[in-house]
Amino acid sequence: MTQSVWGPVRQEMSDLLQSHPDDVPAVVDQLTKLQDILGRVPPLLADNPLCDFNKLYLTITEGVLERLYGGKFKDPAFLSRLDVEFAARYFDALRAWAGPDTSPHCPRVWTGLFQRIPGPDCRPLPSACAGVNAHINFDLPFALVTTFDHLGTDPIDDSDQHHDYLQINEIFAVAIPGLRRGYLDKWQLLIDTMNGRLDDWWQGEAVEYTRNVAWRNAQKLWGIRHDMSATDKERAHLDRVAAQLGGLLLSPLGEFLQ
Repeated sequence: MTQSVWGPVRQEMSDLLQSHPDDVPAVVDQLTKLQDILGRVPPLLADNPLCDFNKLYLTITEGVLERLYGGKFKDPAFLSRLDVEFAARYFDALRAWAGPDTSPHCPRVWTGLFQRIPGPDCRPLPSACAGVNAHINFDLPFALVTTFDHLGTDPIDDSDQHHDYLQINEIFAVAIPGLRRGYLDKWQLLIDTMNGRLDDWWQGEAVEYTRNVAWRNAQKLWGIRHDMSATDKERAHLDRVAAQLGGLLLSPLGEFLQ
C-alpha cells in the first residue's frame, strides 16, 4: 500500500489487514477498527464512500452475531464459517488495492468503489449500495463455495444451511430502514416520509433477489469447482457484470434511482 492511497493512516491500515478474522466476533472487531481508520482517510474523512458501505456491513454482521448468540441458526458452524469466508474477500480486496492504476489483483467491482475514496464525492446511499453489490454479487458465491467445501457438504435448496442463509435476509429487512434513513439528506428524508414504507420494501426485495442469485451462482460454481479454467472464466464474468452494475449505482442515474 502506498502513501498516496491511505495517507496518514497507511500504517494502521496495513497493520489491521495483516490478520484474518477466524470467527464472527473477530470479524465484527476488525470491521469496527476499519470503520475508525476509514473515517480518517483524507480528504473526505468520514464522508468517504467506503465508510458508508463498511457501516452497513458492520451493522449486518452484528445482527448475524446476535442471532448466533441467540441460537437462531440450525447450523451455526455453517453460518459462522460463511461469515468469516465472506469477510475475507472484502479484506483481501482492500489488501490488493494500491491505487487505480496499480491494482491488477483487486477485483474490478471493488476497484470501482475504492477509487472514489479520495473523491469525487458520492452520496452515502449509492456508495453503500455499490459496496453491497460488490460483496453479494461477486464475493458471496465464492464464499459459499469455500464454506461448503470446508464443511464437506453441498449447497442444496431447502437444507438447514439454505434456511440459515435466508435468515440473513431478515437481518437486512430489520436494519435497512434505519440505515437507509441515516444516509439521506433532509430533502430526501421528506420524500422518504411521503413514500411511506415503499422504499424499505423495494430495497428489501432487491437484497433478497440479489442474495438468491448469489446462491444460484454458488451452486453453478460448485459444479465446476474442480475445473480451474471454468472457475476463472466464471469469476471474470461475475466481476465484469457486478462492476458494470456498480458503475451504474455510482453514476448520477444510479443516485436518482435510489
